[in-house]
Amino acid sequence: MQINRSILLRGSYANIGDYVALTKPRVMSLVVFTALVGLMVAPGGIDPFAGVVALLCIAAGAGAAGALNMWYDADIDAVMARTAMRPIPSGRVSRSEALAFGLVLGVCAILALGMLLNVAAAALLAFTIFFYVVVYTMWLKRRTPQNIVIGGAAGALPPVIGWVAVAGNVGLEPLILFLIIFLWTPPHFWALSLNLAGEYARAGVPMLPVVAGRAETKRQILLYSVLLVPISLLPWALGFAGAIYGSAAAMLGAIMIFLSWQVRRSNDRERRPARRLFVFSMLYLVLLFGVLLMNAAPYAQSR
Repeated sequence: MQINRSILLRGSYANIGDYVALTKPRVMSLVVFTALVGLMVAPGGIDPFAGVVALLCIAAGAGAAGALNMWYDADIDAVMARTAMRPIPSGRVSRSEALAFGLVLGVCAILALGMLLNVAAAALLAFTIFFYVVVYTMWLKRRTPQNIVIGGAAGALPPVIGWVAVAGNVGLEPLILFLIIFLWTPPHFWALSLNLAGEYARAGVPMLPVVAGRAETKRQILLYSVLLVPISLLPWALGFAGAIYGSAAAMLGAIMIFLSWQVRRSNDRERRPARRLFVFSMLYLVLLFGVLLMNAAPYAQSR
């Protein structure tokens, strides 16, 4: 793998925006939103100040994980067009500065959550950061095409952290939310990687389209999309979300399967079906959790 080492090692010319970019703000916003849902549907409720503290700590933890991911993956980012202009490969932030920033941000987030709310939520936040940075970024990403499947557990934990911040323990409901995001992650990310297989191959990352081929990736996308639908219906089936949520989950799931089927039937030169699925998958999760937040709140308050 050929990279410009001088770019990765030279001093930085960073501004505040570059450090914000290190935190992967788009990913962070989704993390905070799913954590908010877990926090709001948890029994007992939480006062607004504690809720804001919890979300800020979770956001900081997610940002720390993003910064440490960029620190370790700077060599990969430098050779992929999609990531070449990130702060480290573009030379605006040095790797050592990104490492220090990520570590300080992560430690502060964990300590603040533990001292201001509860130790269980802080421990789960620490585990999530560790899993994303060490298990996924340092180990799985460069070694197995199942990287995004196993590593997706880190992205599925924020609603559980939000729940634990309120309740102090884990219940069935946040585990179902975990499963929804866990099953959503592979079709979401593989839809993106189908159109970036050449870049991943050039960077030496064994994403599923690179290792198993496009046909198998499309089959796996459809499989995970089908599995996602019954799991997404569990909050309604088990009674902690209402009929509005159940209807929305069924409708969104049907669209997800339809778009995945279009990807499955598309030829290798078509890029639009995978792009449509990728874009819709982001909308899918926001809408599904948004409806759950509105439809499950009365149930949480009554427990």
